[in-house]
Amino acid sequence: MATENSPQHGAQSGSQISMEHRPLLRAMAENWWVALVRGLLAILFGVLTFVWPGISLLSLVLLFGAYTLVDGVIALYGAIKGRGSAERSSLWWLLFVGLTGIAAGIITFVYPQVTALVLVIFIGAWALVRGIFEIIGAIRLRKEIDHEWLLILAGILSVIVGLFLLIKPGAGALALLWLIGGYAIAFGIILVWLAFRLKKVGTQSA
Repeated sequence: MATENSPQHGAQSGSQISMEHRPLLRAMAENWWVALVRGLLAILFGVLTFVWPGISLLSLVLLFGAYTLVDGVIALYGAIKGRGSAERSSLWWLLFVGLTGIAAGIITFVYPQVTALVLVIFIGAWALVRGIFEIIGAIRLRKEIDHEWLLILAGILSVIVGLFLLIKPGAGALALLWLIGGYAIAFGIILVWLAFRLKKVGTQSA
């Protein structure tokens, strides 16, 4: 009977206990698909900007609006659903990411006839705010999982792109389009990678 209390058995119990005391990690691991879907949407948006280089301003506005709206809804759903596993204060940053995405999407559909300069400034402001909240979420997550830098990287990337667009809104249209598309693809890849890391953590602790 003594052999049953092996180090492996103890490690499994420790994993379960550690997850019980890590509500944010548990909530994100249980809803890992939220990061996956958001990442795939970002990649799709980025790819479309590259394969559709002659896109009109109106089409770009509607495409951006659809992306931010869907991304915001998914993030908001993940924040609300995750509250069952974590305290309310743990996922407020994801709640704000969702709300800003929904607001950005609605505004672009309500005012589709914007100028290119206004659109660039709007995307820059959205990326900056989104990045700040992603970094806040990453800092909270790092308290519960070691060496978790993916969400921080995604947030920093958003902040850098947002600042660049706000500082240089008058740069060439094609260059800005490629920057926005490249940012979306890179951001999406990071989120997909994070999603599978969260899934792995959840599986190991089950």
